[in-house]
Amino acid sequence: MSTEIQDIITFVGAHEPFDNIPADDLAELCGQIEVSYFQAKNQILNYGASIDALYMIRSGSVEVFRRTGELYNWLEPGQVFGQMGILMNGHVRYPVQAREDTLIYRIPSKLFLDMCDKHAEFGDFFEVNEHSTLQQEVQNKADENDMTTASVRDLIMRPPVHLTADATVHECAQLMSDQKVSSIVIFDHISVNDEDDEIAEEKTALLPAGIVTDRDLRKRVLAQALPYDTQLRDIMSTDLITIAHDAYVYEAMLLMLRHNVHHLPLVRQDKITGVVALSDVVRHESQNSLLLVRGILSRETVAELVELSPQVAAVMVRMQKEGANSHMIGTAMSVIGRAFKQRLLQLAETKLGTPPVPYCFLALGSMAREEQILVTDQDNAIILSPDYNHELHNEYFKELSEFVCDGLAACGYTYCDGDIMATNPKWRMTLQDWKKQFADWIENPDPKALLNASIFFDLNGVDGKIVWADQLTRYITNKAKNNKPFLAALARNALNRTPPLGFFKDFVLEIDGRQRYSMNLKRRGTAPLVDVIRVHALAKGSLSQNSFDRLEDIADSPILPEGKKDELSDALEYLSKIRIRQQVDAVEAGEDPDNTVEPEKLSGKERRGLKEAFQVLSSAQKFLKFRYTAQSKG
Repeated sequence: MSTEIQDIITFVGAHEPFDNIPADDLAELCGQIEVSYFQAKNQILNYGASIDALYMIRSGSVEVFRRTGELYNWLEPGQVFGQMGILMNGHVRYPVQAREDTLIYRIPSKLFLDMCDKHAEFGDFFEVNEHSTLQQEVQNKADENDMTTASVRDLIMRPPVHLTADATVHECAQLMSDQKVSSIVIFDHISVNDEDDEIAEEKTALLPAGIVTDRDLRKRVLAQALPYDTQLRDIMSTDLITIAHDAYVYEAMLLMLRHNVHHLPLVRQDKITGVVALSDVVRHESQNSLLLVRGILSRETVAELVELSPQVAAVMVRMQKEGANSHMIGTAMSVIGRAFKQRLLQLAETKLGTPPVPYCFLALGSMAREEQILVTDQDNAIILSPDYNHELHNEYFKELSEFVCDGLAACGYTYCDGDIMATNPKWRMTLQDWKKQFADWIENPDPKALLNASIFFDLNGVDGKIVWADQLTRYITNKAKNNKPFLAALARNALNRTPPLGFFKDFVLEIDGRQRYSMNLKRRGTAPLVDVIRVHALAKGSLSQNSFDRLEDIADSPILPEGKKDELSDALEYLSKIRIRQQVDAVEAGEDPDNTVEPEKLSGKERRGLKEAFQVLSSAQKFLKFRYTAQSKG
């Protein structure tokens, strides 16, 4: 074998997807390669021309254009082009020009197609899709993730243990001890009459009515010194949080985190098939996010919470290592953050006394969307009771807000630079005043005012009268969905932060605080993508807060062109995945995590994935401008 052929084999075999081809086939392919040279600015492929080879860049770089003449991409050594024309109709779909003096390897199209047929993984790489790398990366991550494929029913080893509501607590404790279980499902006779049937004799059926756990027996019976003949209907938990029999284990984990419950009855066709306990999930997943939430809610002082806070990073590291996707990690980290807020509120009330009037403490931004990760500040506010009297009650809620926000800062949730915190009296209002504020933002849409207000359109109740947060969300949604001037103003703001791609589709880098050339994946990636999704969700009238859930809500509406929902979802997942991994790497290296990434430290495939994700964002922003700002002028 000549030295020249060996050099070609070494180069081609070092790049995807040729690195997975068996040595004999790689040698055959490289033996038929033709070498071509193009001077800078010379045309390599013309639109519509016949194409008989796959092109691979050996040195130099090329520019790829759309048929309109618009620059589409910039490719560098090791990358290929021409595959879409070969796979579709044998004609060039994207014109290509040498950006500089460029050496090209030409692989005959027949040989290329033979390799696609012979090696499935090789063929899959060239899937006819301009975002194939992005889709493959996201899908491969999901396929490798046992947390998204393991069913909760696999954790159940026995049918549920049950009693009727008229059984006594003594009988319940005896049965739990005999059966070695930590919970019992309670059945009771419940009316099943048709509401319209006023004449018929009342019909009842024995249906699930509640649950009694070992914790209920301790807190509601022993601690209250109730007699052993107390009926279970007097102490059972009636607000059953259930989960589908075929749901995934990670869904059970997140449901337990969100509602702070330790037992979930499994339901199949309206029948309870079993009960999954916290210990079952922990044993299966070996995750410690559930245990951390329990630890947070049991701490007695702010100092103890501060001691616990380093475990937050350990949770994210473990989840990332075990294959959790960004949705799962974001939800778990947000629920942990909520737990810190809930416990700090409890400690504040212990110190300050019972609140003079009811209130609802709000999470805003990434925590409300359940998309929080490590590098985050605190954004919060308070809805106050209609009975709130500023003269009488302001001092209490001022001190409560300071206690909570100072405690959050001590636990690693830094103060908000924009002062969007409950310590700012502007953001402590009654529900009626909050509605007036949102009405002003929506009915008098000033882009400058909305620039800082957009975070308030992601809100969620953390503690207290959470129903007020739900009512406010419904009010906002109804008010915003048909207001074209408001949606246009919000859309214009969503165009302010553009993806870091230059004219030639190369990365635009900035010097960060450590004097590194890097990109901020939050400021130039996930944040503007979240902004885009928020506008569409408000236009649809979606009540969801999470960006992935919002995309599901708008999937079947005419708001997005066909296929764009999956593109946006894949792009958000990929950008979030890289951002999370960078933070995990920093934690493991003993460095302070941030939101930046250095492209030179990524693999070629990861850089391609990032470029595709940024291109999705760029296209989404162009469509947003067309759909809302252009239409609002018509």
